[in-house]
Amino acid sequence: MVVPLIQKYRIAKYLLGKRLRGEKRYPLVLMLEPLFRCNLACAGCGKIDYPEHILQRRLSIDECLQAVDECGAPVVSIPGGEPLIHPEMPEIVAGIVRRKKFVYLCTNGILLERHLDRYRPSPYLTFSVHLDGLREEHDAAVCRDGVFDKAVSAIRAARARGFRVTVNCTLFDSAAPERTAEFFDHAMELGVEGISVSPGFRYERAPRQDVFLRRNASKELFRDVFRLGHRRGRKWRFNHSSLFLDFLAGNQSYECTPWGNPTRNIFGWQRPCYLLVSEGYASTFAELMQETDWDRYGVGRHDKCEQCQMHCGFEPTAVEDAFRNPLKALRVAFRGPRTEGPFATDPLEAPRPAPTGAPLGFPAAEEPA
Repeated sequence: MVVPLIQKYRIAKYLLGKRLRGEKRYPLVLMLEPLFRCNLACAGCGKIDYPEHILQRRLSIDECLQAVDECGAPVVSIPGGEPLIHPEMPEIVAGIVRRKKFVYLCTNGILLERHLDRYRPSPYLTFSVHLDGLREEHDAAVCRDGVFDKAVSAIRAARARGFRVTVNCTLFDSAAPERTAEFFDHAMELGVEGISVSPGFRYERAPRQDVFLRRNASKELFRDVFRLGHRRGRKWRFNHSSLFLDFLAGNQSYECTPWGNPTRNIFGWQRPCYLLVSEGYASTFAELMQETDWDRYGVGRHDKCEQCQMHCGFEPTAVEDAFRNPLKALRVAFRGPRTEGPFATDPLEAPRPAPTGAPLGFPAAEEPA
């Protein structure tokens, strides 16, 4: 785990304050999605599968900063679409940094070198560059040749200018343990601060639905990769808690914490999380937290959640567990995730049917044809 010391301190202080006040549900990371437009059309995403008038919409500087203040989370992740397309993104980032929030600005890297002069290095700013493997795997995942090389060039340029850079990696069913381990090695050679990694979520709008890992296959993959790392003495740096990595390897029985990473996008506050697009929107953060039926979501509760192991739902659970059980977290951090033995039992409840028709709060007329 390579989270900076100041970030660890601020998050620990934040968590302690919430617990002392007896708050049951609170955010850890704000997912601020100021636009859906992107300069790629990846097989496992589908964000750009909206009509043109939706893709033209943007959150303003004031709307973004209001969401940051309204939510109060210590960390802000800015995904997309491609955030660097937003003409006011430098001002949005500067406003968040002034609030001493930790910003992870996600990008596919295509525009990053061109835009570096518009940003200033800061311990509060990290460029999170999306790479889904080595050249062959990544370019196949984003459906365009040459993107891997542009992203790697951008990482090197950003690091040379003193910016913090992490790699955001999504693994699909074509991922092979050896190649994934080689990719982690390559990321370390690039000098990034760490790697964020998750198995891909089966987005409803994704152009292809045959690329996603199922839950048990994902656990086997991560065990195989971690086993290779153990045998070869690799010192991979991950931008995760040790217990989330242990969860990916099938050793922790966690339920999702969807309110841990609430999402604000052009439609409002998305229910229940960044991943589900058909559950509606709240007009305010307070409405999201108070009026969402959180018990309807998670593995064993909602059929669309059945195969999910994404960090946006389970990292907050792992962080909370580490806060309650620091010795367990330290043991896993020291030894690494267990790669042998039975998997931990998943939560078991009867899944409810997914809703049909137009999602609540999202007019049917806005849906793509």
